[in-house]
Amino acid sequence: MGEMSSFRLGVIGALFLSVASSVSIVICNKALMSNLGFPFATTLTSWHLIVTFCTLHAAQRFHLFESKSIDMKTVMLFGILNGVSIGLLNLSLGFNSIGFYQMTKLAIIPFTVLLETLFLKKQFSQKIKLSLLVLLGGVGIASVTDLQLNFVGTVLSLLAIMTTCVGQILTNTIQKRLNVSSTQLLYQSAPFQAAILFVSGPFVDHFLTKKNVFAYKYSSIVSAFIILSCVISVSVNFSTFMVIGKTSPVTYQVLGHLKTCLVLAFGYTLLHDPFTIRNIIGILVAILGMGLYSYFCVQDNKKKQSADPSLASQMKDKENTPILGMPDKEAHEAKKSTKVSLV
Repeated sequence: MGEMSSFRLGVIGALFLSVASSVSIVICNKALMSNLGFPFATTLTSWHLIVTFCTLHAAQRFHLFESKSIDMKTVMLFGILNGVSIGLLNLSLGFNSIGFYQMTKLAIIPFTVLLETLFLKKQFSQKIKLSLLVLLGGVGIASVTDLQLNFVGTVLSLLAIMTTCVGQILTNTIQKRLNVSSTQLLYQSAPFQAAILFVSGPFVDHFLTKKNVFAYKYSSIVSAFIILSCVISVSVNFSTFMVIGKTSPVTYQVLGHLKTCLVLAFGYTLLHDPFTIRNIIGILVAILGMGLYSYFCVQDNKKKQSADPSLASQMKDKENTPILGMPDKEAHEAKKSTKVSLV
């Protein structure tokens, strides 16, 4: 019982860290891009991942966690897929209106549910589907304004949805099936994500902004905000992998829409962004949907545990892997010479 309570406490901590760091980095990046005129989002993301890898490498050298060898093909394809999904999302924003881009982000949840149902045979109750519908409706009311369609933008959005969904499902699946922690998976995959974005980022940003990141004049305040953004990104990347690994891709997307609502609220209070009654109604409906989703998930888990008493111990064995601690010595000795692979 104490171990299950510890697991739940870890989940709550991961959710809180994800929300706090994501809202912080959005506010920081908004100030950097909107107020200070630094528009190179894709290149900035590659710097985020480089700093994240360097931080994790230092942590590993100080024995804060133990690296686990994963099959190179698995981690390379996973890293490249996540890097491509980030680039496609940025291109989608460049080719579409803000409203259509928001609709693209909203479509990730139903597409993830569809993929998990078809390929992983995961069951979602009607109540959970209804709560997700309420949530998406609320976020749509609060954030979607115009819907201007074009062929290239639509294709990019569809590709962004597919790669994002598959990447997040794999983030969860790899951690569970290969018994690696979020830290170990991020440490192994971050170099590949960073590499593809570091190479493609300047071209993507130049295509979208008609500006050259290498010709940009970096003032001291811009450099300070870039450094701050990179520091916060370590928590963002770490908590993203942790939340998806400990919960599910759908729960992570629900959490993402909570961040959207918080960003809208903070934008109004701190940055004095325009705010209408429609935004308020949408945020309240979205919060209702999140509450219903959380409640129904808890109820479903209780039903599953009462139907199968061994489920709690199975959850602990499969999901409660070390995050920033040393794994069990005997398990490590048994697996030390084995490389794990998913493909």
